[in-house]
Amino acid sequence: MRMNRTTLVYILLMTLVVVASNILVQYPLPGTFAGINLADLLTYGAFTYPVAFLITDLTNRQFGPRVARRVVAAGFAVAVIFSFAVAAPRIAIASGSAFLAGQLLDISVFNRLRRQSWWRAPLIASLIGSALDTALFFSFAFAPAFVVFGPNDDFAIGSAPLFGALAFEAPRWISWALGDFCVKVMVGVLMLLPYGALMSTLKPMPGVGGAGKAA
Repeated sequence: MRMNRTTLVYILLMTLVVVASNILVQYPLPGTFAGINLADLLTYGAFTYPVAFLITDLTNRQFGPRVARRVVAAGFAVAVIFSFAVAAPRIAIASGSAFLAGQLLDISVFNRLRRQSWWRAPLIASLIGSALDTALFFSFAFAPAFVVFGPNDDFAIGSAPLFGALAFEAPRWISWALGDFCVKVMVGVLMLLPYGALMSTLKPMPGVGGAGKAA
């Protein structure tokens, strides 16, 4: 019973994070910082999406990879349905594909590292998963090569100084992807704080590999 209730909470949280991120990724940050146009660098979705990896890692820690994959699958299905309702179809397709690939990779890496120091599994897994997620999402959502998923966003493919500062220009979606990943790295590190704080409460269930040793 406890497992079912907790799993449902994880699924609901995952759905909320992904749907919110699908909406927020369509809105670049306004203004400038140190002479850099933030709209060429970041969207609001970069700040919310890394929470999905925290949810996956907590599920994996508590119940193991099998249950974590169920949470990801359920969260994926529900989130995609809601995403088609609140975001452009191409964004929904890109988000769903990137989400599933990134989260499944996170689960696999976390499970391999769970017996090491408590911070290694959640940090390394989330960073590797975020890298794959970012590459797939921004390619599928904005790259002209994937126009089969929907029309291009003219603002996204317009030129911008790469990463807002370098001397040569690239499509704006590439600058977004680089900025997005940098923020995900920072937020991923910050997510170690709630992960560490919850370790004593969300303990591994009996039979979960490496329980009590590390992650």
